[in-house]
Amino acid sequence: MDLSAINWLFSLSGLAVGCIVGLTGVGGGSLMTPLLIALFNVHPATAVGSDLLYAAGTKSVGTLVHGRSNSVNWTVVKRLATGSVPATLLTFLLMIQTGMAATRSGVLVYALGTVLLVTSATMLFRHRIVALLLQGMEGVSKRTISRLTIATGAILGILVTLTSVGAGAIGVTALLVLYPRLPTVRIVGSDIAHAVPLTLIAGMGHWIFLNDVDWLMLVSLLIGSVPGIVVGALLAPRLPEGVLRILLALVLVLVALKLFGLF
Repeated sequence: MDLSAINWLFSLSGLAVGCIVGLTGVGGGSLMTPLLIALFNVHPATAVGSDLLYAAGTKSVGTLVHGRSNSVNWTVVKRLATGSVPATLLTFLLMIQTGMAATRSGVLVYALGTVLLVTSATMLFRHRIVALLLQGMEGVSKRTISRLTIATGAILGILVTLTSVGAGAIGVTALLVLYPRLPTVRIVGSDIAHAVPLTLIAGMGHWIFLNDVDWLMLVSLLIGSVPGIVVGALLAPRLPEGVLRILLALVLVLVALKLFGLF
């Protein structure tokens, strides 16, 4: 690998996205994958595969920072991983057996666009969604909460393996419903920690089975994102995130529309 060929535009993009991930737990796949496709014209499959390993590296650093701040609930992380890891492996098996691995570019673009719209909706209307769903969660037993957390992990495993999107906004929203008494910073920290094994396994699968990883691009992204997520994670307990979430959601809608070819 020729490190002199590092693309500093990728590094700058990694820095910006890393800060957002550290602050909110959202924006890794939601921003980076469509950014690579729409702005840098990266092949959709390569964007997904590379972004998954980028997310694994970035969120490993974020987990260390949040862990030192005691803002990770490891029981929640374990429950999510119990669902997401098997779901990720089964999704890969299905992709290979059905031939989707060879003809997935068009499928990935539309799947990514759809997940981006769902992600933006959960970000814009998170409080309403959480308030509505909480009404149906009253009196739910701890065992049921545990099972629902595992099921949430399974859904995230499928979404992230296919599109690299979903672990952030969708995962955080689900955790806010399932664990309303947890402080938001611990929800974000737990979501980031869970994303590490999920994206690492999915990314390694894309590399080994699908050969979808651009390593030079990945290194360029990590050069910016590692310091970015450290800064974001350190600032997370101190800064309001409402305006940032609104802007991020609007960007995701615009990117999704572009992926669908609507402008």
